[in-house]
Amino acid sequence: MLVPVDMSLHNKSRRFDITFEDGRSFEFSFEFLRVFSPSAEVQGHTPDQAKLQVGKRDVVIKGIEPIGTYALRFVFSDGHDSGIYSWDYLAELGQNKDKLWDVYLKELADHGASRDPDDPANAPFAEKPRATCPSHQR
Repeated sequence: MLVPVDMSLHNKSRRFDITFEDGRSFEFSFEFLRVFSPSAEVQGHTPDQAKLQVGKRDVVIKGIEPIGTYALRFVFSDGHDSGIYSWDYLAELGQNKDKLWDVYLKELADHGASRDPDDPANAPFAEKPRATCPSHQR
């Protein structure tokens, strides 16, 4: 199992850095970590359920919580906090960061969406209000 030996959060530059005991070191923008959250909310339970993340350019990490000795949970300013980022997942993201980002930008362009949180083109991707069960409305 990979083990980190150093981690740092840089709020001003909106960057999270991690170094592993094998010497590999990675830098992630807050936006990148939010876009590639391993949560089912983002990734879905199957690849066809994945949701394109739009308007995340200005997202901030408000908190980080350790999950045992194997992972972190980031709390983002947009309310997202359900992704569990294992050390292995963070290393995988770091090794493939450029390719993943290029694919993400292409997917945004293909869907006419934007990284800008205020872009009206992102409206079709907005969360739909969750239906409530009539028996729970009183």
